[in-house]
Amino acid sequence: MSEFERLPARMADVGGIPVARLLPVRQRRLIGAWCFLDHAGPSQFAAGEPGMRVGPHPHIGLQTFTWMLAGQVLHKDSLGHEQIIRPGQVNLMTAGRGIAHSEESVAGERTLHAAQLWIALPAADRNTPPRFDHYPRLPMWSQQEVCFTLLAGEYAGHKAPTLLFSPLVGLDLHAREAADLTLPLRPDFEYGLLALEGGITLAGEHIDANELIYLGAQRERLELALEANTRVLLLGGEPLAERIYIWWNLVGHSEAEIAEALADWQAGSPRFGTVEGFDGEPMPAPPLPGGLR
Repeated sequence: MSEFERLPARMADVGGIPVARLLPVRQRRLIGAWCFLDHAGPSQFAAGEPGMRVGPHPHIGLQTFTWMLAGQVLHKDSLGHEQIIRPGQVNLMTAGRGIAHSEESVAGERTLHAAQLWIALPAADRNTPPRFDHYPRLPMWSQQEVCFTLLAGEYAGHKAPTLLFSPLVGLDLHAREAADLTLPLRPDFEYGLLALEGGITLAGEHIDANELIYLGAQRERLELALEANTRVLLLGGEPLAERIYIWWNLVGHSEAEIAEALADWQAGSPRFGTVEGFDGEPMPAPPLPGGLR
């Protein structure tokens, strides 16, 4: 019997590009407070194609977390921020009570490769004022010819500057050559592992890209073999001992919170503000199903 849980991706379309969706799934809704994970691309666009275009849409109760690997994307939000994110950078938007934003490939851009994640805000912070933060520089170091980038939290004596509301870690590992690694883990964290490119071997099992591995908690170390040209995302966090609800682009702690936010968006409430400068219409909200899981 396997020592871990294997969660294959579901394919979806976001803004005109294919994405591999890993979280949430029926078997696993959270890893710590990480509650959503899309692997976008790698995609190539022909000359004249618009690339990715995601029109203005609302968020509540979460942080959107974009880790850019290739290409350039322009973020605009209802607080007035306009920010291009480039490879090696993180955009972090804290929705709190409510914010709206758009995302689109920069004009003339021909590639896109990114990990798009959401972090559920704890109930005590769900109504925090919305804000946007851009992180152009993150802690980086090398071990056994593998480049480590710390995206969130603390690891191996390094601390990322990214704003967090619960104990989490996010780590990118890029191996240009094959490597065997032993990674220290926190037993009080639960962890997930995703190969964005290449492949890994874990506990004698081979794992290709776009298969999320849920490792659980109570582990002090992780031994894995990385193939050449492999990029891995390690996510972890203290288990979130709160029930959350997810529908469309909204995260809440009750169905009533989700329903209220949907109604506010459809009514054009000032709660979400207006995204200026996007050449297109805001996204309409889908109807709320009876009984969220």
